Amino acid sequence: MNILIIEDERLAADKLEKMLLGIDSNIIVLARLESVLDSINWLNSHEKPDLIFMDIQLDDGISFELFDSVKIETPIIFTTAYDSYAIKAFQVNSIDYLLKPIEEQALQKALEKYKSIYETHQQQSEKLDILYKQIIQTYKTRFFVKIGNHFHSVSVDEIQCFLILERGTFLRTINGKKYDLDYSLDQVQKMVDPSNFFRINRNYLIHIDSIQDIYSYSSNRLGVKLKMLDHLDMIVSREKVSDFKQWLDR
Repeated sequence: MNILIIEDERLAADKLEKMLLGIDSNIIVLARLESVLDSINWLNSHEKPDLIFMDIQLDDGISFELFDSVKIETPIIFTTAYDSYAIKAFQVNSIDYLLKPIEEQALQKALEKYKSIYETHQQQSEKLDILYKQIIQTYKTRFFVKIGNHFHSVSVDEIQCFLILERGTFLRTINGKKYDLDYSLDQVQKMVDPSNFFRINRNYLIHIDSIQDIYSYSSNRLGVKLKMLDHLDMIVSREKVSDFKQWLDR
């Protein structure tokens, strides 16, 4: 959880940060700001934090002035020695209002309140995003190819690799048959499931189950041999080696 602390009293900021880390060691304090102006500048130049702890009385004014200059969508826990601002605090993004000196139990409850409201909602949103992508993201399962005056439908499961040969794009099956395609290799790459196919260089897009051997080609490059094609060395482009390793190590 990334947290921003806006507090003009250094000792109070020290104590708050120490208490936060004691409650949750995964908390990261992105910055500690002491004035309205510094807060405006920071919020305008950084990605929004997950949560803001905000004192009301700052060095150069009242923290509510921030909302006149910056659109703040981040949830806020106000910390102050005054209870007279409580109503105004809940008119903005406040989820809690802690009076100084802040007690650890009250701070922990405030964090739990944040997590119950926002983190659960965020997790649900992420799950919905994944489900949505799964629904709308469909990959080709077959390729319709021409053989002379005849046509054939090739299942993606039968394909060993796609390749560029003499400026044409072809698919090669695990049985060694080769078929001409009407697509470019760039187009094919977008059509097939990237969990199964990887573009190792400009000319080859290979299926993970067709790999027979991977070996060191040079200090920073890899060579690949495919089943039934052990006579042909395929070299993974230097800039793709790291992604290729990650693709294999899932």
